[in-house]
Amino acid sequence: MKLQQINTFIKKELSGWKKEELAGIFIVLAIIIYNAVVLKDSAVAITSAVCGILYTVIAGKGKISCYLFGLTGSSFYGYLAFSNALWGNLLLYVGYYIPMQILGIFKWKKNLKKETNEIYKTQLTNKERFILTLISFLGCFIGYIILHNANDTHPITDSMTTILSITGMYLTVRRCIEQWIIWTLVNALAIIMWFSVLQSGQKVYSTLLMWSVYLILGIYFYFQWRKELK
Repeated sequence: MKLQQINTFIKKELSGWKKEELAGIFIVLAIIIYNAVVLKDSAVAITSAVCGILYTVIAGKGKISCYLFGLTGSSFYGYLAFSNALWGNLLLYVGYYIPMQILGIFKWKKNLKKETNEIYKTQLTNKERFILTLISFLGCFIGYIILHNANDTHPITDSMTTILSITGMYLTVRRCIEQWIIWTLVNALAIIMWFSVLQSGQKVYSTLLMWSVYLILGIYFYFQWRKELK
């Protein structure tokens, strides 16, 4: 019985994919492998990028299996942040992302469509949007002060990506479409931050590519979710 349930779960997780989505995943993973072989990217960066991209794509489809890749990718990315003295990102992934993704598994499990195993999408009220925006702005300011005093190498972008990621993860667990707006902002800022790390001589090509792909995916899934909500 358990084996049959596992097979049913896998079939539902693999259903509902568009050809262009599968092609996009294949192309991105191929580029990452190219980085690994030709540009000699670090193994940690490669693993983090692969898991992170798979997590984002599967989460965009509303499939609960995304958290398996999310937990793995968060662990490796946390190590990468530690190696580059990005303390805000380190605290974010180890102290927040991992616990929230575990919570997300249980929250999403209660809100799945039986026929497709995809989550029911939601959106915030105008009042909730205002409150969340205000809290996020204050959090970014306070985070900058803390990270600046902690000699963070990129206190502004690190603070903003950290605080906005906290907001984005909260919205992800709540299954809100607004998460994709937040993730798009985070991804753009992260590209700037990791490009600076790359210029300092660190081999983080896959990480920079990962955030670039995140940016595209965030925009893509926003419109996909909006279409479904309508």
